[in-house]
Amino acid sequence: MTGAPVTLKNTLAALQKAGTPQNRKIYTNHGAVLPLYGVSSAELKKLNKSIGTDQGLAEELWQSGNHDARILACMVADPAAMTSRQFDAWARDLGDYIISDALAKMVSGSPLAGRKAAVWRDRKSEFAAALGWNVTGLLAFDPESDLTDEQAVQLIDQIAREIHDRPNRTRHSMNQALICLGVRSPRLHRKAVAAARKIGKVHVDHGATSCQTPEAISYMEKTLAHRTKQAQKAQKTGKAKR
Repeated sequence: MTGAPVTLKNTLAALQKAGTPQNRKIYTNHGAVLPLYGVSSAELKKLNKSIGTDQGLAEELWQSGNHDARILACMVADPAAMTSRQFDAWARDLGDYIISDALAKMVSGSPLAGRKAAVWRDRKSEFAAALGWNVTGLLAFDPESDLTDEQAVQLIDQIAREIHDRPNRTRHSMNQALICLGVRSPRLHRKAVAAARKIGKVHVDHGATSCQTPEAISYMEKTLAHRTKQAQKAQKTGKAKR
C-alpha cells in the first residue's frame, strides 16, 4: 500500500492479497467466523504500520464484516476516539475469540476500559463476556492501571464462584484474568492461588487445535519468576553503567 491512498477499497484488496488458504484453514479451526481472507499476524502488523491510526478507516473495516478486516480495525482504531456506544456495538458483533482478543487490546487503551469491562463481564453472550474478562486481565497486568486491590479481590472471588458455569471461551478468559490478577501484588497472588486450588481444572474446548488452557498456578509462578529475573538483570545493567 506504499504511496497509495488509504481507503477501504484498497485496504480490503491488500488484505485479500495477503491471505492464504493455509491461514484460512488455521483460523477456521480456531473458530474464526467467515468471511475471511486468512491474513497472518505478521502481515496484519505490516499493514498496521503502513496505515498507522485511522479511526474512520477502522469503522469502515469493522462494518465490512470481514474477519481479517475486523482484526485490522482493532489495530488501527483510536481507543480514545471510540464512544461507549461504539464499544458496545462492536462487542455485540463478536462471533469468535480471535476478534474478541484483538478488540480487548484496543479497548484496554481507552479511558472507558474499566467501566466497559465491568458491564461485559456479566453478559450472557460467550464472546462479549470473554471480552470483558480479557480487558480485565490486561488492566490487571498493567501495574499503572487504576484497578485497586479491593476490586481485584472481588474479581477473584467472582471467578472462583462462576467460572465453571460460564460458556466455553468465557471460562478461558476468566482463567487468564485470574493469572493476571494473581501477579499484580503479593496479596493478590496468595488470593489467586487459593482460588485456583478451589477451582481445580478449567475445561475449555479448543476445537481442532493443539491449544491448551493454561494451568493458573504454574503460569503465575513462571510470570513472577520471569519478572524477578528481568529486575535482577536490569539492576546488574544499571550498576555496570555507573
